[in-house]
Amino acid sequence: MDEEPVLVSTTGDIAHVVLNRPAVRNALNLPMCHGLREAFVRLDADPGVRVVLLRANGPAFCAGADLQERKDRDEAWVRSRRLASFAAYEAIERCAKPVVALVQGPVVGSGGEIAMSCDFVVAADDASFRFPEPHWGTVGATQRLQRVIGKRRAKEMLFTSRTMGVEEAFAVGLVARTVPAAELVAAGERLAATIAGAPGPAIALTKQAIDLGSETDLANGIRIEMAAIERSLADGGWRDGVRAFADGGARARENGAER
Repeated sequence: MDEEPVLVSTTGDIAHVVLNRPAVRNALNLPMCHGLREAFVRLDADPGVRVVLLRANGPAFCAGADLQERKDRDEAWVRSRRLASFAAYEAIERCAKPVVALVQGPVVGSGGEIAMSCDFVVAADDASFRFPEPHWGTVGATQRLQRVIGKRRAKEMLFTSRTMGVEEAFAVGLVARTVPAAELVAAGERLAATIAGAPGPAIALTKQAIDLGSETDLANGIRIEMAAIERSLADGGWRDGVRAFADGGARARENGAER
């Protein structure tokens, strides 16, 4: 029996979701799909959580779908298994809290789908990305990948099954930043603390406005942003931000005078 395939814990207002099948390089199986979906539905509803960090145990983030579990299965089972993975990705994507993926080592197939479902990716300098679905006789990553790196690059990656190094992944926008492998978790925790330090409603509205705006043209996107601004003004939390900015400026001037 596998150990719990997805571990969830919280430290203050930061939640940690950990892929936990290191013996098989965190290959995505049905229990992990269910575990991810349940974890993110629960965290989305938890008012005490401000940021979610998604990472993996072991040297690999995720080696893709666990093809071993498909032995002796029929087409109906494989279809339902794929729907379970789509439900997991969607739960990550729909989480109203910022979700940051911390990836290391190989990120393959479904592992890339998990990472791309997050708001952005921080990668260790030993990370690599590969999308071999067509070479495994199946179809996958055709939608998120093209939206992240562009249609032609997505085709090239899927048609060839080549490995993309972390430097190229950063250059094409698949990765937001890179850090030394030994510093990945600590860097993620610092980043999460920075995000959690911002006003929660403003971060949630910003995420929502970006996500909704990406689905329409600029004119409608501006309308979405204005609606978010109106909600922010009605909340009144913007006054705290103005006060914090003013207080910070005053302290900076005082420190300058002291020097």
